[in-house]
Amino acid sequence: MLNKLSVSIGVVSGPFVATSKVGVASHVVRSLSSLSSIREPTQPKSNKKPKYTSASEAVSVIKSGDTVWMQGVAAAPKALAKAMADYGLQNKQLRNVTVGHLMSLTTPDYVKPELKDVFRVHAAFVSGLDREAVNDGRADYLPVFLSEVPLLFRRGIYKPRVAMLQVSSPDEHGYLSMGVSVCAMRDILKACDIVIGEVNPRQPRTFGDSLIHESNFDYLVQNEVELDQIVPKPPSDVEKAIGKHIAENLVEDGCTLQTGIGGIPDAVLSQCKQHKDLGVHSEMFSDSVMELIKSGNINNRLKKTEPGLLCATFLFGSTKFYDFFHNNPYLVLKTCDYTNDQDIIAQNPKVTAINSCIEIDIIGQVASDTVGTTTFSGYGGQVDFLRGAALGSDGKGKPILALSAMTNKGVSKIVPFLKHGAGVTTSRAHVHYVVTEFGIASLFGKNYRQRAYELIQIAHPDHRASLEKAAFERLKCMPSKD
Repeated sequence: MLNKLSVSIGVVSGPFVATSKVGVASHVVRSLSSLSSIREPTQPKSNKKPKYTSASEAVSVIKSGDTVWMQGVAAAPKALAKAMADYGLQNKQLRNVTVGHLMSLTTPDYVKPELKDVFRVHAAFVSGLDREAVNDGRADYLPVFLSEVPLLFRRGIYKPRVAMLQVSSPDEHGYLSMGVSVCAMRDILKACDIVIGEVNPRQPRTFGDSLIHESNFDYLVQNEVELDQIVPKPPSDVEKAIGKHIAENLVEDGCTLQTGIGGIPDAVLSQCKQHKDLGVHSEMFSDSVMELIKSGNINNRLKKTEPGLLCATFLFGSTKFYDFFHNNPYLVLKTCDYTNDQDIIAQNPKVTAINSCIEIDIIGQVASDTVGTTTFSGYGGQVDFLRGAALGSDGKGKPILALSAMTNKGVSKIVPFLKHGAGVTTSRAHVHYVVTEFGIASLFGKNYRQRAYELIQIAHPDHRASLEKAAFERLKCMPSKD
């Protein structure tokens, strides 16, 4: 009976190692005693109803020294974000509030210079809206794999008192949906004391880990507003060339795709109209995936995890894209520790992970989130998926990094050394395929001089001679194929 009970509790509160029956029993007791403090988002709370109120009244619960965590990406709560900034300006006693978010697409007024003594942002992924604040020292960048963000809350590293998120309207059973962004919100909700929801009728109702019962909210605020969106642009000639290399040489029928957002992923997918039985298991995707679903190229039938279904942790696309996935059970949104778990990823067939980067040096070190000492973005799920693809259980995964050979100013992105102060996002050992408009470099199993040779072949022709010279100076030997 004790062993059965310990297994059951382990599912709820996490795995543990017991060295004795006493150890198991004591863990069970600790687990049972802590269950009452867990706010399970889908569990209805008896005789509890949220208070419908204004955004200004809801944010007035914030106190000096609090940690507030905001839902991110296209589900950032716009009215609450603005009301919190206004509250910070009006309440002269409010100080030292930590505001965490994964990635903000809503103009975060709370990062304005005049509020630097009130709010200190901790961004796990930097966007164009908080990049200046981070690099000016008014906000902080938190380097973390997307797969490990939930651990920040499970381990008590972050202890938010208040959580804010944007949700759909409730259904007849009292369930609201997180809509287009789940990420780590379930663990944030379990860790916090006060939950404030911004109800937006335009927020799509999605399924999976996105559901929350209304009784888990303390305050709900009504705010109908368009979601943040991105309208796809036609790929450039360079992006088309990169997409062609990947689609024709690396994407196979029956593979499981992970793609990001932007011109290169769109260019790859636009050239997959002849592929069959594609699947999607990704941290996110956008409009180009929707088009391949409609054309039948993506059907998910060969996937091992969520077979027959799309799986992601957030979405970012156009309004048409959001409408397509509203109330659409073909999509399941899961927490990011699941979607980005390399062991989960590796179970799927021919995992083909397509990611981008800022620059790569001649031995294969990759900077994806910094430009020299300037913080540009974040780790996100790049390493999670590159590793998951490399570890594919069928041995056919393809970890891919794609980038144009030069910047718009003609500077090579394949370099002898990463810029001074740049962080290594993806290590030498993680890198398998690198693609530019000039071809594909295969680095896995290659030594330094072979890697340098491969990368120089896909650099812009104008830079190959100087790269070869720099490689000789660094490696004390000529780059060579064999």
